[in-house]
Amino acid sequence: MSTVNPRRWWALAVLAAAQFMVIMDTSIIGVALPEMQKDLGFSQGELQWVFNAYVIAFGGLLLLGGRLSDLLGARKVFNAGWVVMIAGSVVAAAAQTAWVEVVGRAVQGVGGALIAPAAMTLLMMLFGHNPKELGKAMALYGAAAPAGGTAGVFLGGVFTEWLSWPWVFIIYVPIGLATLAATKLLPAVESRRGSVDVLGAVAVTAGLALTVFAVVRAPEVGWGSTGTVLQLAGAAALLILFFVIQKSVREPLMPLGIWRVPRLGSANLGMALLGAAWIPMWYFLNLYLQQVLGYGAFASGAALLPMTVLLMIFMTMITARLLGRFGAKPLIAGGLLVLAAGLLWLSAVEPTGTFLVDVLPASLVAALGMSLAYIPAMMAAMSGAPQEQAGLASGIVNTTYNVGSALGLAALTAVAMSQGAGELGNLPALTDGFSSAFVGAAVIAAVGGVITLLVMRSEKSAAAAAQAQAAPASHGEQVGV
Repeated sequence: MSTVNPRRWWALAVLAAAQFMVIMDTSIIGVALPEMQKDLGFSQGELQWVFNAYVIAFGGLLLLGGRLSDLLGARKVFNAGWVVMIAGSVVAAAAQTAWVEVVGRAVQGVGGALIAPAAMTLLMMLFGHNPKELGKAMALYGAAAPAGGTAGVFLGGVFTEWLSWPWVFIIYVPIGLATLAATKLLPAVESRRGSVDVLGAVAVTAGLALTVFAVVRAPEVGWGSTGTVLQLAGAAALLILFFVIQKSVREPLMPLGIWRVPRLGSANLGMALLGAAWIPMWYFLNLYLQQVLGYGAFASGAALLPMTVLLMIFMTMITARLLGRFGAKPLIAGGLLVLAAGLLWLSAVEPTGTFLVDVLPASLVAALGMSLAYIPAMMAAMSGAPQEQAGLASGIVNTTYNVGSALGLAALTAVAMSQGAGELGNLPALTDGFSSAFVGAAVIAAVGGVITLLVMRSEKSAAAAAQAQAAPASHGEQVGV
């Protein structure tokens, strides 16, 4: 019989702080992007790699991080993740060229991919014995995510305006060291025997990176050019290889049987399109505020605070109640459609616009849509999975969101550049480019809402499907392995 850890709530504070920092790492760089562009020589089209290098490494390696956590012990992997995160932060802060900055961001993403699944495993170990305590712990851990996003927007502006942009990375060094010192509060887990699907992890991560690279380069070299065609073909081959590997190896990163879980496929599609619409909006809104309206870094961060505060309030206080009353499907579909409406509103931005007219109301509508859809999509993806596959389902949906974010940003950057977003100093051209990206993101969100309505099962039909799936499993069939 397992004993209750008397220091479990202090340990939860360490895990929540880790979640806070991992999420903050995706938001803190937003308002610093124009300054980084000036100092490191990024072109307008290449600037997205500061974000995409992180999310490709993070999303592509999440499943590997979860597997390593199972085999090597969650605390060891959690500690290793922070060592990698600190190293990446030092590289990113010290970068003098664009490519070194991108390398540092990718290393940070690797660290995040180790930290996030290990933290979830440790949380389940600490509180899985008591469903009531587990609910409270999950709520506190979950609240750390929007809080990290909000803090990142604010601190990014503060550091960039009054110190310098490297401080958005330097901050991770002392916090990372403090977290490592506090990990003695976390339960130790012995390693166990098993294999690691390294080839599968390399194939999926390389395939995603090559896809994004091809999309980013296509506007410059041509969509029909030999280079673009070969890159996309290579990316497709790598992703197909990943699925072949998952089918053939004994202990795959992603057992393909998991996709028989009711609503997992439709929820993941919704999450991919949600990320593909939301992240480009956040990225281009930062650029519009600074490159068109002329806001400084702090003012730009402050301008995004109402949106992020609304996200935090809804995600932590309101969405869960709505989910219990209406179910996941209407919230995901409705949230995506509300997000599409906010993005379409944002597309009306003007070169001589103002924050109160052109940005604030539309951004609040978009944030409302995001806050309605995100948690229900996560829950829909995980709710039908057996307990032993809940961690895998969580890893898949987080991976999907990050992959969608990277591909959406790459595609909409190509759209924006084709419409004038690369002409720095030409305010009408910049605005036209950013507006076209908002329109593209609105289309993505609207398509996601419609697909969710058409494809996703309701809670009752999903529960019936789960029972039908469980029946043969009880007679010896392994589902999802």
